[in-house]
Amino acid sequence: MLVFIARRLFVSIWVFLAASVLVFILSTNVRDPLAEARQLPETARESAIRVITERMHLEDPVLVRYFRWLSDAVTGNLGVNRQGLDVNARLETAFSATLQLITGATVLAIIIGITIGVISALRQYSALDQTVTFIAFVCFSLPLFWVGTLLKQFLALDFNDWLADPVISPLFIGGIALITGLFCGGVVVGDRRSRITAFVSSTAAMAILLSVLSATEWFSDPSLGPIVVALTAIGGAIGFTTLVSGLEWKPPLQAALIAAAVGIVAYFALDPVLDDPQLLTIVLLLLVTVGICFAIGWFLGGDLYRRNAIPAAVLTGVFTGAVIFVDRMLSSFQSYSASVNNRPISTVGAETPNYEGTFWESGLDSFGHLALPTLALVLISLATYTRYTRASMLEVMNQDYVRTGRAKGLSERAVVTRHVLRNGLIPITTLIAYDIGTIVGGAVVTEQVFGWSAMGSMLFDGIREGDPMPIMAFYVVSGGAIVLFNMVADIAYAFLDPRIRLS
Repeated sequence: MLVFIARRLFVSIWVFLAASVLVFILSTNVRDPLAEARQLPETARESAIRVITERMHLEDPVLVRYFRWLSDAVTGNLGVNRQGLDVNARLETAFSATLQLITGATVLAIIIGITIGVISALRQYSALDQTVTFIAFVCFSLPLFWVGTLLKQFLALDFNDWLADPVISPLFIGGIALITGLFCGGVVVGDRRSRITAFVSSTAAMAILLSVLSATEWFSDPSLGPIVVALTAIGGAIGFTTLVSGLEWKPPLQAALIAAAVGIVAYFALDPVLDDPQLLTIVLLLLVTVGICFAIGWFLGGDLYRRNAIPAAVLTGVFTGAVIFVDRMLSSFQSYSASVNNRPISTVGAETPNYEGTFWESGLDSFGHLALPTLALVLISLATYTRYTRASMLEVMNQDYVRTGRAKGLSERAVVTRHVLRNGLIPITTLIAYDIGTIVGGAVVTEQVFGWSAMGSMLFDGIREGDPMPIMAFYVVSGGAIVLFNMVADIAYAFLDPRIRLS
C-alpha cells in the first residue's frame, strides 16, 4: 500500500503542477488588471499604473511570473493581491468560513442521502420509493439561488415573525402528522396490517406532540429536559443495537444500554462543567465518552460478541452526548433570541457583528447564520446521494452472493448491512471524495446569496480584478483537496472491497 500511495502521490504532484501552469496563464488573461487605474484622472493615473505594474510584475513574461509565484508558494508565501494585501491572511479567513459553511451541509447530505437511498432501494417501487424519487428530481432541478431566496423569505423571515407568538395551526399539525405517518408506514417492512398500524400510531403521536408543543409555547423557550434525554438515549441504544447486531444478541444490547445509562448520569453530574464550557472541554468530553464506551463494549461483549458490542456502545454514547449538547444549547435559546432582537435565524453573513455571549449562545449564533445556507446546500446535494445510493443498492441486491446469503438463512439485517450496503457503498465512495474535494473550493452562488465572504468570493474577486494571486491561492486549496480526497477514495476501496489490492 505504501508503494501505491507513493506512486499516486508522485503522479498527482505532476498533474497538480501542470494544471497550475494552465490556471496561472488563464488567470493572467482573464481581465486587464490596469483597467481601473486607466480610468483615474491624469494626475494619478501614471502613479497608480506604475505601482500596480511593479506589485504584480506585469512587465515580466507570464512564465517568469509563474515560476516566481511557484518558488514563493513552495515556502508557503502566496504573495500579495493587487491592492498589496497579504493573500495568506485572506486565504486563512476565507478557508475558515468555507469550512463552517460546507462541513455541516456535506455531512448531513451524505448521511441523510445515503439513508434515504437505502430505504428507497429496500422498498423499491413502493409509494415511499416513488415519492422519494419525485422529491429527489425536484430538488436536483432547483437552481440554488432561487432556493436560497425562498428560504430567506418563507423560512427565516416568517419563522422569526412566528416566534413572537409560536402557536401552530391545526392545518399545519395535520399536514406534518400525515407526512410523518406516510413516511413511517412506508418504511415499515411487513404486511398491510403492520404498515397501517405504523401509519396510524405515528400520525397520532406526531399530532399529539405538536399540539402539546403549541399549547405550552415550547418554541419560545425550548429545552429537552432529563426525561426526554433519558428516553432518547434508551431509544438510541435500542436502535443502534438493532442496526449493528440485532436485538437477539444480548451482550451488544446490554453494552448499549449501559452506555446510555452512563450518559444519563453524566447529564446531571456534569451540569457545572457544561454551564459555560470551552470548545476544548467539549472535545475532551467526547474523547472520554468514546473511551468509556469502548471499554464497556470490550468487557461486556467478550470474545464472541465484542465486534458488535463495541460499535453499539460507542454509537450510543456519542449519540447520547449529542442529545445532551442539543439540550444545553436549546436551554440558552430564549436569552440568545432576546439579545438579537428576536431574530435568531439570520439571512446575511457568517456571524453577528461584535456579538459576545456564552459558549451556548455563541453556538446558537453560528447555527442561526449557518441554518439557511446549509439547508440550501443539503436540498441540492441530497438528490445526488439518494439516487446514486438507490441505484448502487439495487444493483448489488440482484447479485448471486446476496441470494446465496438469504438461502443460507442469514437475517435480512445481516444481508443488508454486511453484504449489500458494504458493496453498494463502493461507487458512493468516489462520489463523496469528489464532492468533498470540490466543495472545499467554496460555493460561489451560496456565498453570494447569503453574504458569506469565503473561498468562492475570493475566487470571484480575483477574476473580477484580473488578479492571479487570489485565483492561485484558491487553486492551491481546491486542487490539493481534489488530489488528496481522490487518493483517499482509492485507499478506501481496499477496505470496502477485499477483492481490490493496492499492492
